[in-house]
Amino acid sequence: MKNTQFEAVREIIDSKKSGFITLMYKELLRFYKVFFQTVAAPVTTAILYLLVFSQVLGEKIAYDTIPYTNFIIPGLMMMSMLQNAFSNPSSSLVQSRMTGSIIFMLMSPISPMETFFAYIIAAISRGLLVGVSVWIVSLIMFPIFPSNILWVITFSIIACGIMGSLGIIAGLYSEKYDQLSVFQNFLIVPSTFLSGVFYSIHNLPKFWQQISLYNPVFYVIDGFRFGFFDRSDVSPWQSLIITTSVLFMLASYALYLLSIGYKIRN
Repeated sequence: MKNTQFEAVREIIDSKKSGFITLMYKELLRFYKVFFQTVAAPVTTAILYLLVFSQVLGEKIAYDTIPYTNFIIPGLMMMSMLQNAFSNPSSSLVQSRMTGSIIFMLMSPISPMETFFAYIIAAISRGLLVGVSVWIVSLIMFPIFPSNILWVITFSIIACGIMGSLGIIAGLYSEKYDQLSVFQNFLIVPSTFLSGVFYSIHNLPKFWQQISLYNPVFYVIDGFRFGFFDRSDVSPWQSLIITTSVLFMLASYALYLLSIGYKIRN
């Protein structure tokens, strides 16, 4: 009898592990299958930004002896990572709800926590892949290397985790792609472009400097750039505390929405 109960418990545990692995694999495979759209396209866009700005401003502006072109490469890497980490879970959830395939996830023995981490791991994987690809391609023209790889990795994972969590929230709130585009066009894109991707906030008027300090995306980009140049607009430890706090809040809310089945169970 005891052995039978033990086997039953083990089957349940194994089935849950399979559910988590299957969902994670499905999300990873989802963006891999359309590699040119999910990876090659954003890398091309980032490189075009780099080429244009290097030709127009490359020799006219410098940031503390750092050539402007080198300065914007980490910003372009982070911008690409943020946008793609957001897109992966948000578009997947909206598509699953519109096609009705989300019912298969609801029927599987997988907990909200496992669902959350499956989406987050896929979001981080896509974001990191795009970011590394942008860096590798940029090396051909402007070779720069991180001075502190631990800061680079830390802020990369935190940034993708933040946007992955926000992507889950947006995907649950949005019932169609039109609603999802509101998050992308009025939240993600403005907060990314106004966060120091192409400039140091010290070049801004005082008023806009203060506004930038309320933008959490500024801190992930500034901390990430510190990992390359050992220079930043604010302390990397301050950026780490703020971004970790934002990640915790968004992840907690996303997990809460998944746990109550917000807009997916009815």
